[in-house]
Amino acid sequence: MTRRDFLKWGLITAGGVLVPIQGLSPFAGSALASSSNIPTGLPPSPLFGVRPFTQPMPRFDVLPRKPYTFGAGVMNPLPAFPGAPGPDPTREANTTLQPVAPELGGGLGPIEGRPPGPIWAHQRWDEFEPGVVVEVTQEGAKPNTAYHPGVSSQHNSGIDPAVAFHPRFHPDLPDQGPLALWTFNGSLPPKLLMGRYHESIILRHHNRLPADPAQNGGFGRHTLSTHEHNGHHGAENDGFTGAFFFPGQFYDYHYPICHGGYYSMNLEGSDPRCGSPRDDGGIHTLAGDYRETMSTHWFHDHMFSFTSQNVYKGNAGMFNIYSSLDRGAEDIADGVNLRLPSGRASDSGKTWGNLDYDVNLMLADKAWDADGQLAMDIFDFDGFLGDMMTVNLVYRPYFEVERRKYRFRILNAAVSRFFKIALSDGSPMIQIANDGNLLPNPVVLSELDEQGIAERYDIVIDFSRYHVGDRVWMVNLTEHENGKKPSRDLSISDAVAGNSADPCVGKFLEFRIVRNPPKPDVSQVPSTLIPNPDLSQKPVAAYRTFEFGRGATQTTNDPVSSFFGPWGIKSDDGQTLAADFGRVSAAPKFGTCEIWTLVNGGGGWDHPIHIHFEEGQILARNGSASNVPPWERGRKDVYRLRPGGSVTLKMQFRDFGGMFMEHCHNTVHEDNAMLLRWEIDNSGGAFLRPLPTPVPTPQGVTFVDPTDVLPTAFK
Repeated sequence: MTRRDFLKWGLITAGGVLVPIQGLSPFAGSALASSSNIPTGLPPSPLFGVRPFTQPMPRFDVLPRKPYTFGAGVMNPLPAFPGAPGPDPTREANTTLQPVAPELGGGLGPIEGRPPGPIWAHQRWDEFEPGVVVEVTQEGAKPNTAYHPGVSSQHNSGIDPAVAFHPRFHPDLPDQGPLALWTFNGSLPPKLLMGRYHESIILRHHNRLPADPAQNGGFGRHTLSTHEHNGHHGAENDGFTGAFFFPGQFYDYHYPICHGGYYSMNLEGSDPRCGSPRDDGGIHTLAGDYRETMSTHWFHDHMFSFTSQNVYKGNAGMFNIYSSLDRGAEDIADGVNLRLPSGRASDSGKTWGNLDYDVNLMLADKAWDADGQLAMDIFDFDGFLGDMMTVNLVYRPYFEVERRKYRFRILNAAVSRFFKIALSDGSPMIQIANDGNLLPNPVVLSELDEQGIAERYDIVIDFSRYHVGDRVWMVNLTEHENGKKPSRDLSISDAVAGNSADPCVGKFLEFRIVRNPPKPDVSQVPSTLIPNPDLSQKPVAAYRTFEFGRGATQTTNDPVSSFFGPWGIKSDDGQTLAADFGRVSAAPKFGTCEIWTLVNGGGGWDHPIHIHFEEGQILARNGSASNVPPWERGRKDVYRLRPGGSVTLKMQFRDFGGMFMEHCHNTVHEDNAMLLRWEIDNSGGAFLRPLPTPVPTPQGVTFVDPTDVLPTAFK
């Protein structure tokens, strides 16, 4: 889809604003899912006789980690990707030329899609030489013949990884076609990247999508930009929305995995709490602030104006980060390891990253057409809602558990839907993390807060209170009538009873208690997890206000970097502007601390706002610190703006630079066009003020001056 298409179809007004036409879809003439109250814009998704809780929930597919020696000459090919060895990763983009597909204009273009030159070179390259390479492709759906769950079958509900895992939402539903579902490595289950602090990873992402953009099954764009949400690294590795790459190219993302404050705190690296797990069970101590330790990330596409479609289409995975505090080995009792539920190093031989009792859950609502193929209404600009609930990209599964504690890392990977999670019997859960960060103290809850899109909630459930043979369900309490915001939260009893017209309310994951643990549960949930950094004495260099609302205008007209509303962002006291990744809206100075206030500009919608690169601490909700609940008192990277509400937060800007983003993570709002660019561009080296904007083409990336610099950007 191009702007020219929108104009031709009358979907852009003379003022350049998208006209919302609910239900206009390439799949169906029906504007509403007639059997429900949820406006998917599509007919109801058929189940072909499938019943809920009749298939096991697959654990994530762990991506192979390949040890890498810097300067070895060539990268060894992985068995999953046959062919000649690829080139070594390089500090600056590899501009070796290759033929470009005729559908992309032909001629020659670079093999790597990263913008070339020193500004987009990997920052701190010599200090964080790559130690591990992980290669992934983006391609159409196919059976997975190399499924690696990282656990035995007994910890994966009996699934045999040697049996090909088909790309379908249930064994009795149709396989997804290669144009309907685009995933990492082209396969299900979703992928899990595993890393540990200070073990730098190169994620080489190969784009193997069709060269013809029309070969997309009706939605999705074949250009990619992979965002490691919320990685602490340079902007060249952040998945900037305008740094996308094309079919036939790869992009080397460099993840140094260092603590915040690496260059300004604990420089001698003497604090074992600021460390990484060694293979021998010890700790490799590091520089930085241990209070900046992160645990649960995810990665997804961030293609400009197509993030919602590409993520919905399957471009999403999770990333577990292990540290001396969060070891993933519950039996290592060294006084530093928090010993959260995971598994025993003494049983597995793994001193970090045990997954037996540490479970990733990806929640997302989906819809499919009469043939069972994934479908989406791309013209509902309020937000797209599916009518089928999936966990780890399968329909309403069950999961077998032992009578002991489990950790669940829960990701809301929906496009526009909020979730509110409880257990069907109302029994307690312990929330230990919010987004990528462990909380200062655990919080016991019978119902979690409404979870916005892209938020991660880590919880611990103790199944020892049940008996073998018991069943209990994870339940969604939040009802939607449209994609703007939740309409109401049901009681547990009403949700379990099915007293909602929303088909995604109610039970969505069944826990089956199948056995006693073979050994005593030695995991713990300490009363103190990770305290917040003390920012009270940090001087505030600037105050900024960002208001998120409708009625955006567009003051630029760049054919690549600008897009039209109706959603937009007002910076300080300026206009409400639609997205343009060539516009600089804010430019904090390197090494400073600022206070940002995020404001919801109306009561008819809800926005989960994501600020890239840096976590912040919420100082106030609606102007008062007393309004900040205990589960939001850690560091966060997604800030829920309730209707008419505001959040005030404090952030630091350190260690790396470049151009980053701030946007609504209701990705339909983001794409249309609630996104802005901010940058840290005075950190030395190759940086300029302001930074030039990359303009990608298959034949190479060029740079242009910013289309606009807001008057309050450089305070």
